[in-house]
Amino acid sequence: MATTADGTPGEGENRGPSVGLAEHQPLSPPTEMPKPRVLAAFAFAQFALFVALLGPPTVSIAIKLTAVVGSDNAPQAAGLVLGVGAIAALVAGPIFGYLSDRTTGPWGRRRPWMIGGSIGLALCLLVMAVSDSVPVLVVSWFVAQLVANAALAAYLATIADQIPVHRHASISALVNVMQQAGILVAVYAVSFLSSNIVAIFMVPAAIGVVGMVVYSLVLPDKPLLERPPSRGAREWLSLIWVDPRKHPDFAWAFLSRFLFFIGLFLFTSFRLFWMQDRIGLDTDTAASVVATGVLIYTVILMITGQIAGVVSDRIKRRKPLVFISVAMSALGFGMLAGVTTVTGFYVVEAILGIAYGIYFGADLALVIEVLPDPENIAKDLGIFNIANAAPQSLAPLFGAGLLAIGSGGQNYTLLYIVSAVVALLGAVAILPVKKVR
Repeated sequence: MATTADGTPGEGENRGPSVGLAEHQPLSPPTEMPKPRVLAAFAFAQFALFVALLGPPTVSIAIKLTAVVGSDNAPQAAGLVLGVGAIAALVAGPIFGYLSDRTTGPWGRRRPWMIGGSIGLALCLLVMAVSDSVPVLVVSWFVAQLVANAALAAYLATIADQIPVHRHASISALVNVMQQAGILVAVYAVSFLSSNIVAIFMVPAAIGVVGMVVYSLVLPDKPLLERPPSRGAREWLSLIWVDPRKHPDFAWAFLSRFLFFIGLFLFTSFRLFWMQDRIGLDTDTAASVVATGVLIYTVILMITGQIAGVVSDRIKRRKPLVFISVAMSALGFGMLAGVTTVTGFYVVEAILGIAYGIYFGADLALVIEVLPDPENIAKDLGIFNIANAAPQSLAPLFGAGLLAIGSGGQNYTLLYIVSAVVALLGAVAILPVKKVR
C-alpha cells in the first residue's frame, strides 16, 4: 500500500471503499522516520498524557484522601482506590488496542481513541476533584484508567506504525523520558496548587487533552481499508492470552516487566505516606520533598535514557541493559528499608533515575521486537500493558497488607525489602529471551 510522507494515498493505492475487497491487505511497516513536527507532537503527547494520568496516583489522590478520610486511614483508602482503578487497565489495554487495530474510517486507526480517551480522562478527574465520597473516587478512578488506557494503547501503537525498527530504542527512550517529565511537572503542579483540590486534578487533565489533540492533528494515521479477517472465539480469547509455549520470548518479557513494576509500585504507591510516617513530614512538606526527589530522578533519567537508547540501537543489544537496570532498581528499593532522612531519599531517587533511564532506553524496543502478531500491534501491546497495569492494582493491595504485618505502626521496612526481592526476580526473568540479544 503506497502512501505519501503525510499519510495521504499515493500513486497506485486503492482509493475505493473497503467493502467487497477480496483479500485483506495489511499496512506496510515504516521504512523512513516521520517528519520532525510529528516527532515533536509525539513527544509532547506522551508528556501531556502522563501529566494527567500519573499526577493523580503520584500525589493528588493521596492529598484528596487525606482530606476526605484523614491521614490515619488514607494509606488503606489509597490502596483501595488505586488497586481497583488499575484493574480497568487490565481490560482497557487489550480490548481498546484490538478495536484500534480494526478501526476503519477517514480518521484513521489511532486518532479517535487518543482524542476520545483523553477527553474521557479529563471528565473523570473532574468528578474526582469535586467528590468527597470514597466509593465515588473508586468508581471515577476505575473509569479514568479505562479511558486513559484506551488512549495509551492507540498512542503506543503509533511507534510501530510510524518508526522503523532500527530506531525503536531511541524513540522508546524518548517516550519514557517524556513520560517522566510529565510525572515531574504533575508533581510540581500539585505541590504548587496543593491548597486547591480542583486545580490539582484539572490542570493536569487539561494538559493531557491538549497533548493528545495536537498529536492527533499532525499524525499521518493511515486509514485501514478493511478490517483484518476475524477468527471468531479464538480471536476474543487472544485479547487476554498469548500462548507462552508459542511465544516464549513475549512471555518472559511480560514476566520481567510485571515483577519489576510490582517492586516499583510498592515504592511509589506509599511514598508520600512513608515520608509522613518514617521521616515525620507534614502533608505539604512531604509533597514538596517528593517533587524534589522526582526532579532529581527525572533529570538523571533524561540523560541516561537517551544515552541508553542510542547505545542500544548502535550495539543492537537490549537484554544486558534491561538486566542491569532492573537489578539496580532492586538495589534502590532495598536501600529504602534503612532510609530515615530526606537526603537518603534523594540518593535513592538518583539511583532509581539511572536505573529507570537505562531500562526504558531498551525495554520497550525489546518488547516491540517480540510481539506475536504484526497485524495486531496495538492489541498485543495492550496485552503486554497488563504487565504495567496489574502491578498498579496488585501492589497497593499487597503493600497495604505488608504494612499491616507486625506491631508498632506501618511496616515500611518489610515493604521495601519485598519490593527489592521482587524486582531482582524481574531482572533474572529477562535472561531467557532468545529472539532479541
